[in-house]
Amino acid sequence: MLGGLLGTLPLPGLLAGLALALLAALAMRRYRLALLIAVLAVSAGQVLLARGAQLPQGLSRADLTTQVRIVSLSDEGRFTRLRLAVEECRPREPGRPSCAALDHVRVSWYDPPALAVNDRWHLTLRLRPPAGFANPDSFDYAAWLWREGIDATGYVRDAPPPQRLAAGEPGLREAALGYLDRHVADPLARRWLAALTLGAAERLDSDDWELLNATGTTHVMVISGLHVGLVATLVLGLARGLARLVTPCRWRLTTWPWWCAAAAAIGYAGLAGLEPPALRAMIMTLVGLWVASGRHAPGPWQGWWLALVVIVLLDPLALWRPGLWLSFVAVGLLIVIWQGRRRPSGGRGWLLALLRSQCLLAPLMAAAVLLAFDRLAPAAPLVNLLVVPLVGSLMVPLGLAGWLLAWAPPLAEGVWQLFALLAHALHALLTWCMNMMPLWQPPAWQAWPLALALILLAALWALPGVARTPRWAGSMALLLMGMTLTPPSIATGTLQVRVHDVGQGQLLALRTAHHRLLFDTGPRFRSGFMPLETLWPPGQVFDAVIVSHSDRDHAGGIAALGELHHVARWYSPGVAASGADALGVEDRACRAGGHWRWDGVEFRFLGPPAGADLAGRASNDRSCVLLVEAGGQRLLVSGDAGAEVERRLAETLPGPVSVLVAGHHGSRSSSSPSWVAASRPRHVVFSAGRDNPHGHPAASVVRRFRDAGSCLWNTATDGAVTFQLGGHAAHPVIAERVPAGWGDGVDGRCHAVESPHRSAGE
Repeated sequence: MLGGLLGTLPLPGLLAGLALALLAALAMRRYRLALLIAVLAVSAGQVLLARGAQLPQGLSRADLTTQVRIVSLSDEGRFTRLRLAVEECRPREPGRPSCAALDHVRVSWYDPPALAVNDRWHLTLRLRPPAGFANPDSFDYAAWLWREGIDATGYVRDAPPPQRLAAGEPGLREAALGYLDRHVADPLARRWLAALTLGAAERLDSDDWELLNATGTTHVMVISGLHVGLVATLVLGLARGLARLVTPCRWRLTTWPWWCAAAAAIGYAGLAGLEPPALRAMIMTLVGLWVASGRHAPGPWQGWWLALVVIVLLDPLALWRPGLWLSFVAVGLLIVIWQGRRRPSGGRGWLLALLRSQCLLAPLMAAAVLLAFDRLAPAAPLVNLLVVPLVGSLMVPLGLAGWLLAWAPPLAEGVWQLFALLAHALHALLTWCMNMMPLWQPPAWQAWPLALALILLAALWALPGVARTPRWAGSMALLLMGMTLTPPSIATGTLQVRVHDVGQGQLLALRTAHHRLLFDTGPRFRSGFMPLETLWPPGQVFDAVIVSHSDRDHAGGIAALGELHHVARWYSPGVAASGADALGVEDRACRAGGHWRWDGVEFRFLGPPAGADLAGRASNDRSCVLLVEAGGQRLLVSGDAGAEVERRLAETLPGPVSVLVAGHHGSRSSSSPSWVAASRPRHVVFSAGRDNPHGHPAASVVRRFRDAGSCLWNTATDGAVTFQLGGHAAHPVIAERVPAGWGDGVDGRCHAVESPHRSAGE
């Protein structure tokens, strides 16, 4: 969410204001305040530079000649995903804007040759500015791209042919990964060793991520402050033990063990490539060592702030990464828990301390993960009690010991075989926990109240000075509040319509008081990705799904829908349109006259005609056409039906339409003048992809609806749009991605959609 808000921040004005504030603070000799303002100004300046490096809109889908270096790559099966550092860039077409500011891009390369990190290539790329689908309560891909410093996305063109300029010299990390590939035969052990000891999280496969997310153990399998801190602590303990043997009389005063621990932290993070998570962990560990040493050191909270300031100065985008706040929230709570308390002593004391810390951390971290990732792992509190000590005290030391013995491969392989045994035992335990307590993705209406309750619960038990009675009473009150939460309801006779942002395709979700219906399932892209997969948690129940026709941009999500959710009834025009038969479910034909009533809302098919032979028709003209009426307000969806079909249907319309989903995404082949005149829509939605190559919506169609006085919406610019029809509602509209400025259209909540594509003569 923060990444999405960034686009609206007036950063130049903010920088000017910070400069004035800095001068004022210096004039008043408020040097600490001046330092804080200077940090904010430097960070804001770097953020402004990062935003300025993004691909200009004028180069969207243009061919660019580039010279690049491969930073990272991952094999996705049908293609290879690359992160490229751009060294040179220029548009192939003269007169286009410059792309010289591009820094990093993320591209797909279909059927690539053999590739390696640090290879330098001469490539032709077709890119677009970083963007994603804007749907409620779903992953914000555009914000993630921005946080990761990606300036554009796209793919590698085959013509002109790519040219390798220089083979990449493998760095230490790449050489280490190659060593693992040669000497560790077990796939699970190889993946987990790469992640735990080298920070190569990209080596984890989708099953690993699913398992770790479901059990709340992601933080123990990728390099974090926990691992860097454990390595530094282990080296510190060994070094201080050695110092005690060498200088028994003054070993407590020696400083070189602390320097050894700091060097170990730096070396471990460097081995992981000093990626942002490893860099953050290293800085926090170094500051922590300084605080713990007690030698002219800051206090715990001063160290906390110092680490945060240093990280933000080195990597300002870290402020928008959930990992930063998860780390600092956890460390902050540990300071609150243990500040002023005596150091534990003995095995039992340390075990109780670990148990207390985990119990107090669990609710706050669960709330943070819920707010950051919209999920909860019920098994996490108990699992982490075992996994953290197991990974920290056995698996990480074994993994690193193998690297210390890498000069003797048989010895390293022997140590890593022990690691493999532990890895398989841990994998079996996590799998059992995931099956017993699967990952829970609460609905949006429940997430914020639940997160607030968990935060208050953590505060009740973690803050010092709170008596036992208020703690127990507050905990019971929060539990009762959580049990009494009720979902928002839809009144009988009311219809909620959401036109989802699925790119160049169509997917509508309709909901009445007790029923759910989907009209179309969205596209399936060349990569195999289906936007439908990201819209809801698995296990949703749909009373009916209508697949308007067989085109991939309307029927592409059928496989994901059948795999992830339950559908009671399917409709399609027939002629193998929906593919529902492959799922082993009944597929009913949508025909004019078919109708039903749900919760006071009428559903009726207007087409195709009953008894008509559709075999000779074009796929678009077979489309199911649905009219829904709620309280005198109407929704009309016509799929990709063309002008001739619209002409026949225009005579059957009962009156003006409240919401019309424009046919064929706003193509000139649909939305004929007779159709616009007959439907007289109050609101029109174009379900189209951003910068789509088809020119949807066509400029002539946009003008036609605008001349008719319709309020125009486009999922490419507005994201998902939600309407409420029937009941006492007039026409409330919710846009997921609010445009920069509103026009003076219908009710002051309408703007004019202009097509970016204009053909000659228009």
